[in-house]
Amino acid sequence: MTVPAPRTAFVKRRRYRFDLRSTALFFVFLAVVVSVLGLAVRVAAGAVERRPAWVFVLVLIGVAACLGLRRRWRVAGVARRAAAALDEAAREAAEQLQAPAASHRRTAVEAVAVDYAALTPEGFEEAIAALCERDGCSGVEVVGGAGDLGADVLAVTPDGRRIVVQCKRYDASHRVGSQDLQRFGGTCFTVHEADVAVLVSTSDFTAPALEYAEQCGILCVDGETLEAWTDGTGPRPWDVAPEAGTGGAAGAAGCETAGAGF
Repeated sequence: MTVPAPRTAFVKRRRYRFDLRSTALFFVFLAVVVSVLGLAVRVAAGAVERRPAWVFVLVLIGVAACLGLRRRWRVAGVARRAAAALDEAAREAAEQLQAPAASHRRTAVEAVAVDYAALTPEGFEEAIAALCERDGCSGVEVVGGAGDLGADVLAVTPDGRRIVVQCKRYDASHRVGSQDLQRFGGTCFTVHEADVAVLVSTSDFTAPALEYAEQCGILCVDGETLEAWTDGTGPRPWDVAPEAGTGGAAGAAGCETAGAGF
């Protein structure tokens, strides 16, 4: 049996042709480059021969350029490190500002804890004044005593309102009545020109007293609320009072109306 011979695989090969024009242009370009470089070398050599000091100047210029680049890189590195340090400081400052204010107030109060029940009436007034000053009030004065016309502590709140406080250090069995509120309401706005009027007590308030205080716009701080204010778990009185401009004459008018019914 005759086996046909395998066909030879023919691979098509690319044939390169010699291009005389491209070769000539390449050598012409090479000759021009060599000529220009030679001319530049001759000019530089002639200049150096005529003025040898130029060699020194050129060397200085080269050294200065190298040092300038090195210094620039060094300054860039310092700038990057400084920017990273500033970014870290800004991040730490932001974290400290975001810390709850109540925790700072609580720490300050724990250092000056006061047993209000053990104080004298005069000592209680001093303690309330210190509490106002601790929480940012300015111009704090203790004016309680004979002829105080119902005001024991005067101050200016952090947002600029005038606060008038009357202090009642009573036993737990002695509640603040409506007559106490009426005496305070008759002078806190008209005489002392209060923007925020507060009556602070170590005990509690009767229902008629609270009703009168609500109609007049007087804030009542009982013993429990006072403890919360002291340890930072509760608001400061001026934080829950009406904004500046809504007290004063309006509160005085409310007290006159409420006083007619008691």
